[in-house]
Amino acid sequence: MTLKKSVFIVIAVLLIDQIFKFYIKLNYPLTLYGSDAIIDWGWFRLLFVENKGMAWGTKINDFIPFVNERYGKLFLTLFRIIAVTAIGYWLLDAIKKLRPSLLIVSLSLIFAGAVGNIIDSIFYGYMFTDSYGQIATFQWGAGYESFLYGHVVDMLQFPLVTWIWPNWIPGIGGDSFTFFDPIFNIADVAISTGVGILLVFNKKIFPKN
Repeated sequence: MTLKKSVFIVIAVLLIDQIFKFYIKLNYPLTLYGSDAIIDWGWFRLLFVENKGMAWGTKINDFIPFVNERYGKLFLTLFRIIAVTAIGYWLLDAIKKLRPSLLIVSLSLIFAGAVGNIIDSIFYGYMFTDSYGQIATFQWGAGYESFLYGHVVDMLQFPLVTWIWPNWIPGIGGDSFTFFDPIFNIADVAISTGVGILLVFNKKIFPKN
């Protein structure tokens, strides 16, 4: 697989991801807990939430309580930049060494998704005003946060089915559970798809000599 095809995948994912995020950010306020979704079809919801941390909103200080939240956010952003640099190097090396196309496709998707979320973390706080209770506006340098402290925009949810756990199950008996409850974005879809390709086609991608 050529470098041009990889670049096409990366640019396509980034454009779709950022256009979607810009549209949500500049047209809707944050979807607060208990408020109506932008679109609600039952099995699909379009929302607007901002993620300050990692997957499912997890923050560094959730694991290391003595770390200040802002330092934790800065560390997370810098770690993402280092990680995506490493993925980019792996991708270029795979193309140079003519590795299997599935590997290059998966790495292109993971790289594009990671860059998409890094853009939010680096720039969104600096370029958009606050969305809490109002629709944000584009104001470079007068945003809701400083450089490197932006929040990742999430909007897609697929609550396919909800059930109540039987009372006899310890710990969760009687609790409600929704599958699939997480709220995510296009960049997350690209990352998950890339990782899925690596897992499902592992033997084809990394054949044993």
